[in-house]
Amino acid sequence: MEVRVEINGNKRNVENGITVLDVLEKEGIEVPTMCYLKGTEHFPTCMVCMVKDLQTNKLIPSCSTIVADGMDIISNDEEVVEARKTALELLLSDHVGECNAPCQTGCPAKMDIPEMNRLLAAGKFDEALMVVKKDIALPAVLGRICPAPCERACRRRNIDLPVSICLLKRYAADHDLQKLAPYLPDRKKLNGKRIAIIGAGPAGLSAAYFLLQKGYQCVLFDKNSLAGGALRYAVPDERLPKDVLDEEIEIIRQMGAVFEMGRELQKDELETIRKEFDGVIVATGEDNADFDGLDKRHRSFIVERLTHRSNLEGVFAIGSAIKPGRVAIRAVAHGKEAAIAMDQFQKNKPVKGDIRMFTSRFGRMYEEDHEAFMAEADDYPRIETAGDEGFTLDEVKSEAARCMHCDCRAKDDCMLRTLSDMYRVNQRRFFPKTRAPIRKIFRNKPVVYEPEKCIKCGICVKITSMQQDDLGLAYIGKGFDVEIEVPFDDSKLKLLEETAIQCAEMCPTGALELFENERY
Repeated sequence: MEVRVEINGNKRNVENGITVLDVLEKEGIEVPTMCYLKGTEHFPTCMVCMVKDLQTNKLIPSCSTIVADGMDIISNDEEVVEARKTALELLLSDHVGECNAPCQTGCPAKMDIPEMNRLLAAGKFDEALMVVKKDIALPAVLGRICPAPCERACRRRNIDLPVSICLLKRYAADHDLQKLAPYLPDRKKLNGKRIAIIGAGPAGLSAAYFLLQKGYQCVLFDKNSLAGGALRYAVPDERLPKDVLDEEIEIIRQMGAVFEMGRELQKDELETIRKEFDGVIVATGEDNADFDGLDKRHRSFIVERLTHRSNLEGVFAIGSAIKPGRVAIRAVAHGKEAAIAMDQFQKNKPVKGDIRMFTSRFGRMYEEDHEAFMAEADDYPRIETAGDEGFTLDEVKSEAARCMHCDCRAKDDCMLRTLSDMYRVNQRRFFPKTRAPIRKIFRNKPVVYEPEKCIKCGICVKITSMQQDDLGLAYIGKGFDVEIEVPFDDSKLKLLEETAIQCAEMCPTGALELFENERY
C-alpha cells in the first residue's frame, strides 16, 4: 500500500508505514542524524533530523515520524536549518570536550601534538614523524630553535611542567634523518603549473614543501649561494648545526624543488617572473626588496591576513616579508597557509586560505579535572637535557607519556563536530556559567568513556541490548540528569570487549573511543 506525499514540491507515491527519514533517503535527500540506528526501535533524542510538514506547519523529527497520506515535506528551508542549528547548540550546551588540545591550537602550524605524543610513547617513531611532517616542513630545525608556543599552552603546566614538545618533535625528525632514505611525503601527479618562490628561507622552503605535494613545480630564487635564509646566516651553529638544515633542505630538493641560488631579483623583474610562472610567492625575509606594483608599508608587503594574497593577481607574500621578525615556526606556518591559498587560486576556487573546522572548547581547566587528565599521563617530572643534547630512546618514550591527551581522539570523525561546522553553530549560545568536571572511565579497555562528551543518543544502549549483553550499557537517572552508565556493581566492571568496540565505533561523538593501538 502506498500513500501520496509531496517532497520539496515534488509529488510522490511512497510506501506506507515507513519513516519520513526513510522516504527522504530513498529520494537521495540527506538529512543529518545523530541518535538514529537503523533496524532498531527509535525514540528521537538529538532532534537534528528535523524537517517541516507544510500540511500542519509543524517541525517534525524525520527519524521517528511515520509518513502519512497528504504530507507536504520541506527538508531544508530556513526554518528547518535554524531548528537543526538550535538542536546542535543545545547538545553543545553540556558537551564538555575540546576537539583540539591547547598545544595544537597554540602551534602556529597547528600540528597534531597529542597524536605525535601517543605514537612516540608507543615507540611508533615513523608514524609520529608522518604526523609531524603533515604540518611542519622542517621539524629537525624547529626542534632545536623553536620558542615553543605550544609548550606555553600545554595543560600539564597547570600541574607541574609542560611536556617537552619541541624535543619530542626533534627526536622524531632526527630518527628519520638517520635513515638511508628519509621519509618523503606522497606527491600528486604533476599538474603542469609552475610556481616561483622568491626567497629560500624557512617560509619559502615551507611553501615549496607543501606545493610540491599538491603537484606543482616549484622554483626557488635566492640571492645567497646556499638555501636556508636566516636559518643559515643568522642562527649560530651551536644552536642549529648546518648539516641538519642541509639534510632537511635536501628532502625538499628530492621532492622536486629547483633552486636558483645567487639570483637576486631586481625591483622591475617581478612582472617578468609573473609572466613566466603561474603564481608567485614572495618570501624574501626582513631585508626584502621593493617590487614594482606590489603594495608595501614601511618594510612590509601588504597582504590579506588569512590568505597572504597581495594586491597583484597571483602574487602572495609570507614570512618576514609581511611581518618582520625571526620566529621560524611562524614563517613555516605561513608557507603552509600560502600553499593552501595558492592551490585554491590555481584551481579557480574561492581563495579562503586554511579555514579551520568548528572546534569545541570548554575553557580553563578546573582543579577537579586534574585527576581525569592525569589518568592518561605518567606522573614523571619533566625530563631536562643538558646543553644541546636531545632525548634518548627511553627518555622520549617517558616524556611523551607525560602528555595528558586533552584533545579528542574522535575529532576527525565526530558527527557533532561535522554538523556544528556545517550549520555554523554558536557553542556559547546556551553554555552554562559553570560546567561539569571532566571524567574519563577506563572500565573496559580498549575503550575510554568520557561522560561529559555524551549526548545521550542511546546508540550504545541499543547495541548492547541487541547483543543481549548482560553487562551492557543503560540509561541511569531521569530527565536532565540521565546518563549512560554500566548498571552493575564494582565486582562486575567488565563489558564484553566486542560489544564495547562496536559501541565506540558507532558513537557519534568522542564519548566512547578506542585506544587499542596506543601504549595504554
